[in-house]
Amino acid sequence: MLRTTFRIVAVAVLLFARPANSQSADDGVAFRTETLSIETAHGAYPFRVEMAESMSQRAHGLMFRRELAPDHGMLFLYPREETIMMWMKNTYIPLDMLFIGRDGRITRIVAETKPMSTDVIASGPPAKAVLELAARTASRLGIKEGDRVVHPAFDVSTPGQ
Repeated sequence: MLRTTFRIVAVAVLLFARPANSQSADDGVAFRTETLSIETAHGAYPFRVEMAESMSQRAHGLMFRRELAPDHGMLFLYPREETIMMWMKNTYIPLDMLFIGRDGRITRIVAETKPMSTDVIASGPPAKAVLELAARTASRLGIKEGDRVVHPAFDVSTPGQ
């Protein structure tokens, strides 16, 4: 009995333990959180972002969320630049999607995506990452294609495409 109880407790600790700087979706997918900023002609804007780095994290994304704070988002990172395809399946809130090249430059913005849609949203040119923000954030802050996302994932010494 004691051995069984110990195993159950050990499994529970492994399942629910996560770093202090992580967020967890309702179904248990955990995301680290970091800070990044977007440099625009009007100034720099900081955001607290959840990091979607693994295939399972990228597949889950912001699905099933009911809200997203104005200064929060999710950064989907890919191992290399590629054509990225996104959709809004099981995503209840409208989003702005910012596609980002390896140098941190925003290459495409898709504003106010339609919740629950299975329409494919493509990066256009190859991208290294996608930053999802609450809908209308890009227009509210004057974020434009060509603006720079500052985060260690991006190589500022690499010229843009």
